[in-house]
Amino acid sequence: MQLLPPDHHSRRAFLRRSAQLALSGTALPMALNLAAIGEAAAFDATDYKALVCVFLYGANDYANTVVTYDDASYNLYSAIRGGGASQAAGGIALAKSALTATLLNPTTALPGGRQYALHPSMTGLANLFNSGKAAVQLNVGPLVVPLTKAQYSGSDRVNFPLPPKLFSHNDQQSIWQSSSPEGSTIGWGGNMGDLALSGNANSLFTCINVTGNAVFLSGDSALSYQVSTGGAVAINAIKNNVYGSSAVKTALASLIQQPRAHMLENEYNKVTARAIGAETQVTSGLAGVTLGTVFPTNNSLADQLKMVARLIGARTGLGAKRQVFMVSLGGFDLHDNLISQHPGLLGKVSDAMTAFYNATVELGVASKVTAFTASDFGRTLASNGDGSDHGWGSHHFMVGGAVKGAAFYGTPPPVSVGSTAAAQDQWHVGQGRLLPTTSVDQYAATMASWFGVADGELAGILPNLRHFGASAGRPDYPTNLGFMA
Repeated sequence: MQLLPPDHHSRRAFLRRSAQLALSGTALPMALNLAAIGEAAAFDATDYKALVCVFLYGANDYANTVVTYDDASYNLYSAIRGGGASQAAGGIALAKSALTATLLNPTTALPGGRQYALHPSMTGLANLFNSGKAAVQLNVGPLVVPLTKAQYSGSDRVNFPLPPKLFSHNDQQSIWQSSSPEGSTIGWGGNMGDLALSGNANSLFTCINVTGNAVFLSGDSALSYQVSTGGAVAINAIKNNVYGSSAVKTALASLIQQPRAHMLENEYNKVTARAIGAETQVTSGLAGVTLGTVFPTNNSLADQLKMVARLIGARTGLGAKRQVFMVSLGGFDLHDNLISQHPGLLGKVSDAMTAFYNATVELGVASKVTAFTASDFGRTLASNGDGSDHGWGSHHFMVGGAVKGAAFYGTPPPVSVGSTAAAQDQWHVGQGRLLPTTSVDQYAATMASWFGVADGELAGILPNLRHFGASAGRPDYPTNLGFMA
């Protein structure tokens, strides 16, 4: 496992904390203040930008999400997945005729006549793609260093290390979010938040989670502020009468917020007071935001994204210039029932992300907000009979007004199960598992640069990025993939 060099990590943490101390009025030597100002300068305090991670827990099946469509590739896909004669549905293969309405029309055609369509339930995202507001990153997944199939299969783990604990749900979720397996405490979303703290009037609203605990939004200093789809989470005992008594409620509110002589008690009360103040500020901010955009019902992801849109609408009252959000949808671990359950899940993703984009248009921030998908890993192209098994690389979506849409980024993988030494099998590591040709670090760095992270700080956020790009002698694996305006 490749981790951030300790000396670099310590420097970043030191500078970030110095910046926050300076903001709180603590006297610092001029050199420290200048260093903190230099780090904060990566973010333009005159505008607003937000990133929204849409995590698909359980590992989304890439082959039935972004479906190869040209006849030559489709026929291979259909044969591998058990399709019927004349390109009909069968096994876990979709019928080609069902894909016509979601055919993707990039502004620049893919080489070799390759074409893709989205799952038939994803008409919203297909329309966003074809109108230039969404793009697809092909075959992205965790990599420590660029790898070929021969290097993956070889024994030289010094020069060609693999991401730890491949194909493990919990570990790969953590690696996607933090570059380290389960147990990691700091994610790259939180690391971006660390750099943005000093640009926000209230640093607590820099990283906001609408889906529960996840390492993605945890930084060295940035906290993951959690809200529900209904808004800020209140402390009921001081919001409502206790045992029917307002006097008890008032006394309890005083007890849990007043200064204490004991250091730990005092810190606990300070955190509680901060939570109460934040709940009041969020509730007040949301009260002033009314959205006309219609979000789908019976869709938990849409409920989360609607809350994100409302929080973005309240950004001025919350004092936010840079924000990172996280939402999620589970249920994608479809070893079985892929054909019956996958359509509903993908329909929820498409409908929710489409409504969210429309809400950013309504709010006037479509070019300032970028949503992107992530998942544990892709799945096997080969069928296990009723579903697909754990994989590696996958295809993902980027949505927003700043996305260079109607385009595919990365390399279209050959349609194969990787069972021979033929050229088309060189990006498959068995059963059609994709060996990623784009790393999560490259994917993340492209969005981080748009967000305002300086080039010199990218390696501090994404520890494996130092193995990619021209400076590492790998210009074929660029650190900016070019999908952001």
